[in-house]
Amino acid sequence: MLHPGLIGVVERALADSELDPALLSLEITEQTVTEDTEAAARVLGQLRELGIEIAIDDFGTGYSSLAHLKHFPVNTIKVDRSFVSGLATDRSDRSIVAAVISLAHGLGLRAVAEGVETEEQLGDLRLLHCDFGQGFHFSRPQPPELIERLFAPEADRLRRPASVS
Repeated sequence: MLHPGLIGVVERALADSELDPALLSLEITEQTVTEDTEAAARVLGQLRELGIEIAIDDFGTGYSSLAHLKHFPVNTIKVDRSFVSGLATDRSDRSIVAAVISLAHGLGLRAVAEGVETEEQLGDLRLLHCDFGQGFHFSRPQPPELIERLFAPEADRLRRPASVS
């Protein structure tokens, strides 16, 4: 279930950080949005009104109805790593990945593959027209200090644009 104070927490974090909301993407697990679909649709709608991107994480591992998916104001569907890991060796996994990517695109959403660990998986995902990938193939998790140093030159660009009166 989505935390009832989530909108306030996000609004405060955006105000404190001065981050442009369009640069923030929140990942919500499929299970979370299916527990109370009406409340989830309302909260996700409020987050989208703030300008935040919304991704459904671990798609395909829960018990959601596809009918619900079209009513959630999301931007991205993330294909769970459990299917990506078997792309080259398991015909069923490949079919599921292809179907989720096709579903995302058919709904006008982006598809992100989680758990990309090999060049072969990346090649398969490219052939399936997956929009983005994430995983150890690209980078291992990094300490916050390194991330701060990497993004320090771009920090001003990531802040909200000055308001025009």
